[in-house]
Amino acid sequence: MKFIKSNSTTNGEPVKLFVHEVGQGKPVVFISGWPLSHEMWEYQFNELPKNNLRCIAYDRRGFGKSDKPWDGYDYDSLAADLKAVLDALDLREVTLVGFSMGGGEVVRYLSTYGSDRIAKAVLISSVVPFMLKTDDNPTGLPQDLFDGFVEEVEDDRPKFLTSFAKMFYGNSLLNNAVSDEILHWHGLLAIQASGHATIECIRSFSETDFRNELSTIDIPVLIIHGDADKIVPIEASSDLTAELIKNAEYVVYEGEPHGLFYTSKETLNDDLLEFINQEVATSSNRTTF
Repeated sequence: MKFIKSNSTTNGEPVKLFVHEVGQGKPVVFISGWPLSHEMWEYQFNELPKNNLRCIAYDRRGFGKSDKPWDGYDYDSLAADLKAVLDALDLREVTLVGFSMGGGEVVRYLSTYGSDRIAKAVLISSVVPFMLKTDDNPTGLPQDLFDGFVEEVEDDRPKFLTSFAKMFYGNSLLNNAVSDEILHWHGLLAIQASGHATIECIRSFSETDFRNELSTIDIPVLIIHGDADKIVPIEASSDLTAELIKNAEYVVYEGEPHGLFYTSKETLNDDLLEFINQEVATSSNRTTF
C-alpha cells in the first residue's frame, strides 16, 4: 500500500493517489467504477494473484483514500492520474481492466498516451462509448436521468447510494441477488468519496463521447457486459463498443447486472485469467490477436 503523486495538479499541488497491490508476475491494473474505491476488486484480488499476476488497483481522485481535490474530474485529468501510476511503478506489458466509469479512463489513456506500456485491455460493464442520448446517439440515456442523479446526491447522498446499490446488483422485491451485507459493504465504499467528486464524475461519465477514440486502440481488447444491466444498459454501451473496436472479443453474461464483478465473480475471474494469459502474435505495428 502506498501513495503516488499524480502529475495532474490541482492549484499547483500534486494529487496523491492511494495504490494497493498484491502478488507477483504479469502486471494487471484495475480501475474502479463510480462511486466505489479500489476495494470493489476484493474478490478478484483474492484469486488472481494465485496465478502469477501482480494485481494493482488505485483509488480515483476524490474517492477512497486518495486526495479529494475540488477539480480535475474530467477524463483528461483522470487518464493523467492513471499514467502517473503506471510511470511511478514503471509498469510494462500491462493489462488494463476498467469497470464502468473506469472503462473511460482506459480508452482515454490509450487514445492520449498510446499503448507502449499496455499489452491488453478489458472493459467491464463500461460506460464507453457514449452514455448520453443525443440526436446522433439515440440509444443513450436522457439528460434528465443524470440531472436527477445529481439532485438526489445533493439532497441526500447516503439515501441515493442505498437505492442505487440495489439496482447496481439487480436486487428487487422478487430477487435478492446479493445479501443485505453486500449492499452495506457497497455503501461503505461509496460513502468514502467526497460529495463533490461524486457529482462531478456523474457529469464526466455521462457527457464524455469516446466514439472517435475507439478506432485508435491497437491492442487486444476484451469486452464483458451483463445483459440485465440497469445502470449501463448493454445496448447503449458495449454492443456499440464491440462494433467500434476492431477485433475486440465480446462476452455477454446472460442475466447478469451491472455489478457482475461480485454476482459472477468466479466466471469473471476465469475469463480474466484466460484473456490475460492468451498468447498474442506480434506484427511490425503492434500486437494483435
